[in-house]
Amino acid sequence: MSGHSKWSTIKRKKAAVDAARGKVFTRYTREIITAARTGGGDPETNSRLRSAIAAARRENMPSANIEKAIKRGTGEIEGITYEESSYEGYGPGGVALFIDVVTDNKNRTVGEIRHMLSKHSGSLGENGCVAWMFDLKGVISLPANGKSEDEMVELVVESGAEDFALEGESYQITTAPAELYAVREKMEAAGIAIESAELTRVPQNTVKLEGKDAEVMLKLMESLEDHDDIQRVSANFDVPEEMMQEHDS
Repeated sequence: MSGHSKWSTIKRKKAAVDAARGKVFTRYTREIITAARTGGGDPETNSRLRSAIAAARRENMPSANIEKAIKRGTGEIEGITYEESSYEGYGPGGVALFIDVVTDNKNRTVGEIRHMLSKHSGSLGENGCVAWMFDLKGVISLPANGKSEDEMVELVVESGAEDFALEGESYQITTAPAELYAVREKMEAAGIAIESAELTRVPQNTVKLEGKDAEVMLKLMESLEDHDDIQRVSANFDVPEEMMQEHDS
């Protein structure tokens, strides 16, 4: 299992803690606002909005908050204007980082990202410096729960997904970006429990880290993930399993 895949598992476990602190609601609010602004406020015709609403509801976000976020996105009520942007750079040992952001102040956010990277032996790069190292995919996570590989093959074929892999206690199902929402909905219609469903930049190869570099990389990831403006961090690090488990404990 690559370090980044393991990190995704850790992030899901931390989600309950983040939800208690309101951080999950903040991120879903921004995603709903942005989705509604770019694709309209009707989830039936806006698949990105539909997916954001479904994810927010899985985290028990109140319906009133969801409706307010949609109206802010469509301009029906006034609120802060958020912009989407992305930044590329490097972590310890030359690890590639692609950072997706939704912010109301790009200058402030890029300054804070630059500071976090420099503090953790990293640096901000030019646009395009690492994007080519990642493939944009839809990734759906669901609990293994004793499901056999034969059952998963059948599920992947029937749903129109591309592939799957067992990562810890969960199956990670990969889809084409445009098929993520449709595949997720087919699985839910079949009664399959979904842990998460999101667009993810999957690294084409990984950089192995050990010792101090590995420790600093994990701290950098935690710092970036904890920033309210950062929606998603993609990275190609590979850290020893025992270090990931220590970080998870």
